[in-house]
Amino acid sequence: MQATAAGAQTDDETTTTAPGEPTQTTEPEDATTVRGRLVNQTDDETQEPVEGVDITVSQDGDEIGTATSDGDGEWEVVVPGPGQYVVELDDGSLPKDVELREKGGSTTRTVSISTPGQARTAVFALGEDPRQTVSRFDEVMQKIFDGLRFGLIIAMAAVGLSLIFGTTGLTNFAHGEIVTGGALIAWFLSSTVGLPLLVAAPLAMLLTGLIGGALETGLWRPLRKRRTGLIAMLVVSIGLALGVRYVYQYMFGGRTRPYSDYNLQIEDRYGPIGATPKELWSIIIALVVLVAVAVLLQRTRMGKAMRAVADNPELASASGIDVDRIILLVWVFGSALACLGGVLLGLAEQVSWEMGARLLLLMFAGITLGGLGTAYGALLGCFLVGLLSSLSTLYIDSSLRTVPALVLLAVILLIRPQGILGRRERVG
Repeated sequence: MQATAAGAQTDDETTTTAPGEPTQTTEPEDATTVRGRLVNQTDDETQEPVEGVDITVSQDGDEIGTATSDGDGEWEVVVPGPGQYVVELDDGSLPKDVELREKGGSTTRTVSISTPGQARTAVFALGEDPRQTVSRFDEVMQKIFDGLRFGLIIAMAAVGLSLIFGTTGLTNFAHGEIVTGGALIAWFLSSTVGLPLLVAAPLAMLLTGLIGGALETGLWRPLRKRRTGLIAMLVVSIGLALGVRYVYQYMFGGRTRPYSDYNLQIEDRYGPIGATPKELWSIIIALVVLVAVAVLLQRTRMGKAMRAVADNPELASASGIDVDRIILLVWVFGSALACLGGVLLGLAEQVSWEMGARLLLLMFAGITLGGLGTAYGALLGCFLVGLLSSLSTLYIDSSLRTVPALVLLAVILLIRPQGILGRRERVG
């Protein structure tokens, strides 16, 4: 990808010249940029990168820089800093078989950049509008696919929350911040340190697991030793969540940011379903990990001990199980899974300082629907919540997609208060 900017070369830029080749400017990693990706939507529902299209970025009538889309359709122009910029596409450079989707539409876009180092995307729609050819069946199948993916992400993040409740009785409102923290650590290792996301994500899971273990040994275990009530511990978790959340906002900033890897991808068609490679791999990874979790809980000694402590901590202790050690493992294990859920959510929706807080209500809905304290209940409940949330957008605005899931939760609890897979218990 090449971009030439008007004006003199800055101190942060380096210039390399190969014999017989034009001079190229290497952009600093923290540069403020305007970028995009040009793809042509064809009538057979495929997307093809458009190469060789000229893009000009200007501010207040002065040209800032130009770029030409590369073989992947990508282009990028470095701009001086925050401000409002006009991005213009030269329609004369479009290939003969490629047109703007809106016939006679505007070839300019206006983008606003609020902070230094921000990368803002300008979108130009080319080719056919896929929504004009989508049947109701195709739309439903697409929503089912999206719901499956979203439900698996919720389940990934919520398994630890359910196990923590089962083993300690704690309703941890700070679990959403563990999800966010894992995603932010992976983003820092990937986008700032420069590690590939496939390396950054496991390292983030390890670090997040250690943070979860530190919270257990440094905060929650001392509170349990002092026989602090569950209501008081719930209030502590709310205060912890609020404090950590705004630390994230202070350190990360208020805007969303993508991972440097797998950012711009072409959507492939699989019959009525459209999906990018990262969406398919997110589903595969989530399924593999959740099946591994089920095997661990069902077949290993540690998993059986976790289920025993969740079922009856006093009886488990009397039978020789080290309850404190098992609870520590649950915190480490659950925090690492929450991190992976945050990374997958960040791939789907970009990383933000409050992403876990937005997911927390759906996590609680899922584990309550499936049965509090049961890992399998959390998986089933979260899957249903994700599926219903996605399908509901066929009839209501996407901003209200959590409402049907909460209505379903209320109905299930009226009929079966213990949840779908929960056990009926006698109180009093």
